[in-house]
Amino acid sequence: MPRHIGIVGCSAEGAALCYRTICAEGAQLFGAHAHPEVSMHTPSLARYVTCLERADWAGVGELMLASAQILASIGADFLICPDNTIHQALGQIEQQLPLAWLHIADVVAAEAAERGFSRVGVLGTRWLVESTVYPDRLATRGLEYQRPAAEESTEINRIIIDELTYGRCTPEAVSYFQHVIGELKDAGCDCVALACTEIPLLINDANSPLPTLDSTRLLARAALHLAAQPPGDLDEL
Repeated sequence: MPRHIGIVGCSAEGAALCYRTICAEGAQLFGAHAHPEVSMHTPSLARYVTCLERADWAGVGELMLASAQILASIGADFLICPDNTIHQALGQIEQQLPLAWLHIADVVAAEAAERGFSRVGVLGTRWLVESTVYPDRLATRGLEYQRPAAEESTEINRIIIDELTYGRCTPEAVSYFQHVIGELKDAGCDCVALACTEIPLLINDANSPLPTLDSTRLLARAALHLAAQPPGDLDEL
């Protein structure tokens, strides 16, 4: 039997896209209509946003840990979280986690290295972009990174929080992201990490000035491959 995937959810749009990808693409590994058992726990997004606005990373970690414990109690074998921003709190709870955790930035960095990229533009919420979540993980693969300008990061954050988390996708938002990605290209980036799990609602390889690293779908696919591995420990995480 495939391993049971536990999803620590944050925003509905990112979590739903990750879940749908696991279920839709599972057939490639497991046969027609087949996919691993998947469970998800998602507290109210408002609880996370309140903590983020207060820079209460301990509070973010408590929410993540509570979801992890619930998922462990119902039989999940390992955990993923289709939300880049809240990974900043992971270090505070790692020692308390009941299950192994597949880190979204590790998955994206591995993909960038495998595809031969060297300088990654990082797009996401302002909390994520200002953090070391991606710089640290990219550095372990020998990759450089570039952040958007501060004013661009502010507007991207507004679009994510006020529009994308509600599933609203506008032509104006697409155009703005394309402009920012174009500037990252001019700055020497050879790909862009969609390091917010809602950004793929707007941007993909078809409309981006740079090749994209879709953190949502990459995480889902990595979880599928991990779920397909023979029974055993998860020390590789």
